[in-house]
Parts: sequence; structure tokens; C-alpha cells
Amino acid sequence: MKKCIFFDRDGIVNQSPGPGYVERWEDFYILPEFVDILRTVTELGYVAIIITNQRGAGCGVMTLETLDDIHLRLRATLKAQYGLNLLDIFTCIHERDAGCECRKPKPGMFFQAAHKHSIDLAQSWMIGDSPTDTEAGRAAGCHTILVNPSATPDQADLTFSSMTELCEVIGTILQDSEDRGQDSE
Repeated sequence: MKKCIFFDRDGIVNQSPGPGYVERWEDFYILPEFVDILRTVTELGYVAIIITNQRGAGCGVMTLETLDDIHLRLRATLKAQYGLNLLDIFTCIHERDAGCECRKPKPGMFFQAAHKHSIDLAQSWMIGDSPTDTEAGRAAGCHTILVNPSATPDQADLTFSSMTELCEVIGTILQDSEDRGQDSE
């Protein structure tokens, strides 16, 4: 089974639009720290998947085709410019009160990813910038990292104030986690 790093999208992979949505590729700015983290986790043998709520496509702010195009271009850019791959992108477009099982903080997208790609959730991590990201990751059985300057330590296994701070230590975190896992076998 594969070990995976799950990434939230806005604020982790790309510059957050703040309130609102990234509605077109021209407004999608990949964070350089994400590229560095993706390179590190890939070198350590993890696959990478984005798990993202994108209700803007569900409520008509953008079309699903536009959202899919943004994700297609993201994957193509990572491959062409950096030689990096995203295994997949899982998106929930439902409204907050839709009652679906996929919208974070529910873990449905993690379970879908695990089933589709043979992922060992217990050996995987979720990196997000919102407590709903880490709540979903925990509910799926993953380790969690919250990147948010106002985060409190109880909201995730590890908290960081910025992607820059996380970028500096992600390799050590993952290697230490693997070493602890091997010690318990």
C-alpha cells in the first residue's frame, strides 16, 4: 500500500483568494513552498493528492469544466516546470449543508482516494490551513499538519505558522515518523 501526503488546495498549494474563489487559471498562483514540499515528499516515497472543497463550482460561481481545467493545468505545470506529479485531485463541490460525506471536515474524499489508489491512511498525512482540513484527516486516520498562524496545538498533530516554516522541516518530520513506525514493528 502507498503512503500519501494529502494537501488542501487554496492556501497550501496556491495563494489563497481570501474570501471567494479562484475562478480562472490566470488567478491561480502556485506557492513556491508547495513545490519544494512536494519535491521533498516525493523523494521520500510518498504520493501526493489534493483534497479540496470547491463549492464555487457547485453554486455556479464557476463551471465544473473551469475547475477541472484549473486542476489539469496545475498538474501539467507541476510536471513540465518541476518534474513533479500529483497522483490525483479529489474535489467536493457540494454546499455546506448538503449532507454529503465528501465535504471536509468529513473524511469521504480520503476514503475514496484510499480505495482508488491503495493508500494506507495510517501512514499518510494531511496538510491544510483550516481546522476542517485536519479534522477530516484525523477522521480518516491520517497524521495532520495545520499551517495557520492562529492555529492552536490541539487542532492538529503538528502546527506551523507558515508554509515556509513547514518547508524547512517536512523532510525531518516524515523521516522521524517512519523511524518511529519501524521501531514499533
